[in-house]
Amino acid sequence: MRSADLNVPTAAASLQRATRASVLVAALLLGACALPERAPAPLLYDFGPVTGATVPDSGSARPVLALRVQASPALDGTAMLYRLAYDDAQQLRAYTQSRWAMAPASLVQQRLRDGLARHYTLLPSADGASRLLLVELEEFSQLFDTPQQSAGLLRLRASLLQRTPAGLQLQAQREWRLQRPAATADAAGGVRALTAATDAAVQALAQWQQQQP
Repeated sequence: MRSADLNVPTAAASLQRATRASVLVAALLLGACALPERAPAPLLYDFGPVTGATVPDSGSARPVLALRVQASPALDGTAMLYRLAYDDAQQLRAYTQSRWAMAPASLVQQRLRDGLARHYTLLPSADGASRLLLVELEEFSQLFDTPQQSAGLLRLRASLLQRTPAGLQLQAQREWRLQRPAATADAAGGVRALTAATDAAVQALAQWQQQQP
């Protein structure tokens, strides 16, 4: 037997190991390519900075007012909701890649505090305040009349409660339904439209509150 013949099994085994390694590497590469891509994080929106002065009046003492904003269960989360009036207006839908930075009730309360702070000393609860302004947010969505035309829709009820020896008593109540057109038929357009509707509601609430005896 020649000495060269002794190397044949060793060479064959090395070739088999190399082949198996190549197949394994190829399988790993194919598996990596088949992994699902991670979905991009949703865009977060709020109302942006307040325009105009919000510095409290310093000429006289301001009355104390408690403020509370609450919302219907459909608005508890941060989903950005819309309706298709031309298809099924009763169905609430949510954008998948756009969300509010906080719940709508918190966004509206923050904006309302900015609007009322010029004229009132605001408290987070009714304790220590003779009056409570309770705002109930019933609708906060983007309403599409057509695929190209939509508006920000805001519906709310405001109740002014007066503290008495018997407890808080309803003094006045009013409802608002405000719509502002969206410049674009997408989530960004809905955000701007709902911001404009909320700012209009803040002005209306501030005027109404100041008219109460």
